Amino acid sequence: MTKIDTSSPERVLPTPSHTVGPFYGYALPFPGGGDIAPVGHPDTITVQGHVYDGEGRPLPDAFVELWGPGPDGRVPAVDGSIRRDPSTGGYLGRNGVEFTGWGRIQTDANGHWYARTLRPGARGRSAPYLSVCVFARGLLVHLFTRIYLPEDTAAHATDPLLSGLDPARRDTLIATDDGTGTYRFDIRLQGEGETVFLEFQ
Repeated sequence: MTKIDTSSPERVLPTPSHTVGPFYGYALPFPGGGDIAPVGHPDTITVQGHVYDGEGRPLPDAFVELWGPGPDGRVPAVDGSIRRDPSTGGYLGRNGVEFTGWGRIQTDANGHWYARTLRPGARGRSAPYLSVCVFARGLLVHLFTRIYLPEDTAAHATDPLLSGLDPARRDTLIATDDGTGTYRFDIRLQGEGETVFLEFQ
């Protein structure tokens, strides 16, 4: 039996139960995960940004998942985001025609992510938005937030979520227009400018 010296923390190696990721790089990323919009669709927008930790450092191993309705405000109910070859199980990619409204993007070495999707339409009393789920190292539970587009200002005033937030916090949910159909949305997990995260009950 091996005796382990536990008299000082630096001598104790972490066990799997003490380790919190990242474990997301295996089996979860897939090619074209951010190519949500059908090729050539006129309502395509690009949303891009970085994921930052509490000290403002970019995270190179986070995941961002997006869900969104089409321009008509309806949430798609079609399959096809991760098609597999029935004989080999290999990834076939999206079919390029169906809009599933869902994508999964891994951040690159600089903590950057991007997705091409369709401009979301309004649903009910809410301003148009994309739903976001963030997975990152150190998070035992993934985080939920939203991306609102800046040109929907009138709808922001009556949106049930946005209208209840302090203006400084509200701005963490509104993307910045970079021009030519491109929007920037940085996700800050903690600290100054922390993104508003949602809890579902």
